[in-house]
Amino acid sequence: MTSLGVRRHRHRLPLWALVLTVVAVTLPAIATSRAQGAATGCTVTYTTNEWSGGFTAQIRVTNLGAALNGWRLEWTYGGDQQVTSAWNAQVTQSGSGVTAVNVAHNAVLTAGGSVDFGLQGTWRTVDPAPTAFALNGTPCGGTASPTPTATASPTATATATASAECAGATICSDFEDQTGTVPSGPWQTTAPDCQGTGKVSVDTSVAYSGTRSLRVDGGVGYCNHVFAASTRDLSSVGSVVYARMRVRHTTALPTSHVTFVSMPDASQGGRALRVGGQNGALQWNRESDDATLPEQSPAGVVLSTPLPTGRWLCLRFQIDTTAQSMRTWVDDQEVAGLHVDGVPTQDVDGQWLARRTPPRPTGLRLGWESYGTGDDTLWFDDVALGSSPIGC
Repeated sequence: MTSLGVRRHRHRLPLWALVLTVVAVTLPAIATSRAQGAATGCTVTYTTNEWSGGFTAQIRVTNLGAALNGWRLEWTYGGDQQVTSAWNAQVTQSGSGVTAVNVAHNAVLTAGGSVDFGLQGTWRTVDPAPTAFALNGTPCGGTASPTPTATASPTATATATASAECAGATICSDFEDQTGTVPSGPWQTTAPDCQGTGKVSVDTSVAYSGTRSLRVDGGVGYCNHVFAASTRDLSSVGSVVYARMRVRHTTALPTSHVTFVSMPDASQGGRALRVGGQNGALQWNRESDDATLPEQSPAGVVLSTPLPTGRWLCLRFQIDTTAQSMRTWVDDQEVAGLHVDGVPTQDVDGQWLARRTPPRPTGLRLGWESYGTGDDTLWFDDVALGSSPIGC
């Protein structure tokens, strides 16, 4: 075990001061009135994560009217927000007015169905959440909900959905099969190298889908390691490994190096390929030589991204086991600083490409490693890994 963070990372200073605020806005007017004469109606939940000068927003639209084949959501910002990127929708802005239009895979919005998309933006003076939306030109309103067509339990429905969306995957877990508070069966508690005060448990109070998730209480201090490890062997998954998981952090990524996804790597003699954070931003780390992706220069770190707190995010990545090629997405937005294609990119992959042997992960561990400062309570749900792309 190399002393990650102690050798390379302890001297780093924060590159920005993040002020993360999560505001879940469920519009009161929408919940209590119906648009008269409307062809459709909807409710909207607009959840923001804000830092100094920037924000992300996760938006859920629930259709209360007839099924739609093609949808358009419009709203107006009351501050000086400017949208810079989006995922799961085509978002344009003119002045303070914003329009989000479906993409191909989510064009159909069934009666009673919901669609989720997200965006990232900037602001200078104020960043208030919008309070009025229109779906296909009709103001959102109404409290009606469709008559259910089945009486399946939420747990059964969530399990069926999770199984369908990652059919054929080597790992497909929403933790609904866990019956106690301690991970069991396909997930086992482990503390590689050394153990501290951290712990993992099955949580029934916080979940992305169904009624259960994996909770990690990550402790602070050098060599404070705790994980839930999948019992599945990933050695024969395929030439390209694809992974998708929902993650919810309580605390922003710290200045010091931490890890929350760890994969034993055959190309490193079993040492870990790791996903975590440093200098407040998401990063990959290779245990054998302490290489980071991106490089921890100011220019490199800004090509990565901070992670939101207080809400579920979708983390996806792909690892080519035959070439030095890796890609990473957060909420379907690819992270430029976490992209390796074999061609050197300044401030990004110089350290990473110094090793020519591509990674070959053999296992998956979810948890927390702290090498100095930095603790967090986080949750995992809807974890999938296989040989084919798995969407959010």
